[in-house]
Amino acid sequence: MTDSTNTVSSNQTKGTPPSLPLTLNIQFTKDLSFEVPHGAAIFASLQEAPQISVSIDTNANRLNENGVYEVSLKIKIDAVEAQKQNEGASRTIFIAELIYCAVVTLNNPPEELIEPILLVEVPRLIFPYARNIISEVTRDGGFPPVVLQPIDFVSLWQNKQQQAAQTHTEAGHA
Repeated sequence: MTDSTNTVSSNQTKGTPPSLPLTLNIQFTKDLSFEVPHGAAIFASLQEAPQISVSIDTNANRLNENGVYEVSLKIKIDAVEAQKQNEGASRTIFIAELIYCAVVTLNNPPEELIEPILLVEVPRLIFPYARNIISEVTRDGGFPPVVLQPIDFVSLWQNKQQQAAQTHTEAGHA
């Protein structure tokens, strides 16, 4: 009888998943704006909770040929007065805009994974920090904090791809 040994990688023995081909170098606030267009008058006349609309976008830019990218997560929040039947246009209560970024290095990922890593995984990693900034700036602005719900970055990325494909198709027929 001979003894045979099976070699198992250290990741498999510890039960940890394989690591992403990604290094998160730094994250930072690139731009932050909070505006109350009507000033103190809005606090005196506000009677109902405002209607909040949120828009979110992601973008990635290559910084150099060594696989270093800047990934940005742009969040814009508009709060307007609830529209009443007898009144005209609703007044803007506040506007909050944030561009939160990360500088990442990709370590030789397969070509087909570059875009999903940059536009799905990195935003997923930095979103909790951006969400906290939005919550604090709205609270510090004198309003109840806006706590953003988790975002499905996969759907956001897929919608962006569909829009790009549709724009490309329409441009081809012009």
